[in-house]
Amino acid sequence: MPMEHLFSDFVLLFIVIDPIGVAAMFVALTHDMERSYQRRVAVEGTVLSAVILFTFFFGGNALLRALGIGIPAFRIAGGLLLLLLSVDMILARHSGLRATTRSEEREAARKEDISVFPLAFPLIAGPGALTTVLLMASSGKGPLSFAGIAGVLAVVLAITWLALLYAPVILRFLGETGINVVSRLLGVILTALAVQYIIDGLRLSLFAGTAGG
Repeated sequence: MPMEHLFSDFVLLFIVIDPIGVAAMFVALTHDMERSYQRRVAVEGTVLSAVILFTFFFGGNALLRALGIGIPAFRIAGGLLLLLLSVDMILARHSGLRATTRSEEREAARKEDISVFPLAFPLIAGPGALTTVLLMASSGKGPLSFAGIAGVLAVVLAITWLALLYAPVILRFLGETGINVVSRLLGVILTALAVQYIIDGLRLSLFAGTAGG
């Protein structure tokens, strides 16, 4: 698999999972907890999200076939979802696509263990991330391609884990304004990637229609 494709996959996953944004949310959820507990939750949340994402990655094609969803349709739908996600990032607003809603925040505040909810889902392995790994799985061709994409996913998850461990440092260094600026810049890039997914889906759909005709 060409290195430029792996780099593109890395950029897309990094933007969608958004380790810096997740770290900021993590600080807000665990600010009154002991450091040892924060480290344990960071590890457990990252491991659980990895299980979810890798399950979707390796089982994605089978799931699409079982549901009768064609690759072109899913690329278009996935592109539209990522486009909505990019708008959230550019406007620096929080929605259920990449963060917890207010009702979920209230529920999380009452939980003693946040590693499963809301950290693993929906903060790390949210709808955008799940859609992205399914899209990547559908575009993989051959064992080497799958291994490369799986490696990229593992690297992004490792970066997310490190971001959680050093979340207080990141927040002090960037501040809320800095995090929003970074999020907006990444949102612009995600917009272009989302549009490209839609274009690719339309091209595949038209090509299939022409070949069928």
